[in-house]
Amino acid sequence: MKNKKVIIGFSGGLDTSFCTVYLKEKGYDVVTVTVDTGGFSEDELKEIEKKSKELGAVKHYSIDVQEEFYQKIISYIIKSNGFYEEVYPNMCSDRYIISEKMIRTAKKEDTQYVCHGSTGQGNDQVRFDSAILSIEPEFKIIAPIRKLGITREEEQDYLGKKGFPVSKEYKKYTINQNIFGYTHSGSEIDNYKEPGEEAYAVCKKTKQDPEYVDLYFKKGVPVKINDKIMKGHEIIKKLNLIAGSHGFGKKLVVNNTIIGIKGRILFEAPGILAIIKAHTALEKAVLTKEQYELSKIISNKYSNLLYSGKYYDPVVKNMEKFFDSSQKNVTGNVKLKFHDNECMPVEIGSDYLLEAKEIAEYAQKASWKGKDAEGFIKLYTMQQKIWSIKNG
Repeated sequence: MKNKKVIIGFSGGLDTSFCTVYLKEKGYDVVTVTVDTGGFSEDELKEIEKKSKELGAVKHYSIDVQEEFYQKIISYIIKSNGFYEEVYPNMCSDRYIISEKMIRTAKKEDTQYVCHGSTGQGNDQVRFDSAILSIEPEFKIIAPIRKLGITREEEQDYLGKKGFPVSKEYKKYTINQNIFGYTHSGSEIDNYKEPGEEAYAVCKKTKQDPEYVDLYFKKGVPVKINDKIMKGHEIIKKLNLIAGSHGFGKKLVVNNTIIGIKGRILFEAPGILAIIKAHTALEKAVLTKEQYELSKIISNKYSNLLYSGKYYDPVVKNMEKFFDSSQKNVTGNVKLKFHDNECMPVEIGSDYLLEAKEIAEYAQKASWKGKDAEGFIKLYTMQQKIWSIKNG
């Protein structure tokens, strides 16, 4: 009887290594796929492929999706100034692209079995399962660690017994990396204490003097940095280094997780945070008040859906069409100043600035006088005055 084939989203870490050996033992032909969303070097990708084969995979794929990830999702995080619970820029959203590539690989390998290494306690299990079942409802999801409910120590022991010893060296923090930057958990972070300086990977203040960066936006997304045209994901990575060297871009936050518990993380995302600061400043200068306020409302809902595993709900595409439309005039240059853990937009230039001093001055001279303004203010504040009278 021919073995079933399963596609594993493979990072080379403990969890997906366990899944590879465990499913091979259960009679599956294991095909691994590493989806690079900006967290691996070339050398690391080669080591991951080597490890996959050593663990018994029959085939391995490595897929670079950095610019695709940027175009499909990150660009809309920028256009929407999107933060989950007003702080977190949905660094986890690469799970959707990873799921898509797992499905594509499964179709190429003529199987409906896909596997991820999520536990039953975190958010990622929801994102992976939701994405896979939304795209391919008939696919079969295998999540061994969730199903077995085993600990990391038990995974290590299992691999050791199967001839794949794993270092049990203590690691203080669990770290995830992609285009956005780094996400850290564990140790003091989980215990609601201040993490040590060794926790930080990129947000380390090494520069003392101010540094200026010009970002040029076209229809809501950055296309040039300091007059150099670059791809979107390259701009983020470059800004990670620049902004991080001034200590900007780190956040220690508590989120409400999908499964209903509180989760505390430390993240470093200097590039995207700097871009959104610049984008917000440009939007405020070129959009009407009503455009900007409506965008904030839709952005909040969009960010919640992106965080919560609902990226494939059709309303997400409706929202993205709104953001595309709203960004028509969000074109221009923003100069950012980095200094002493801060990032400040200090200059804005655009052909679409909603500023015309001569019109405002003419209108005031020709259309109303001081007593007209007094009458307007009297009516404008009427409800507040009545409330004060009624309530003492």
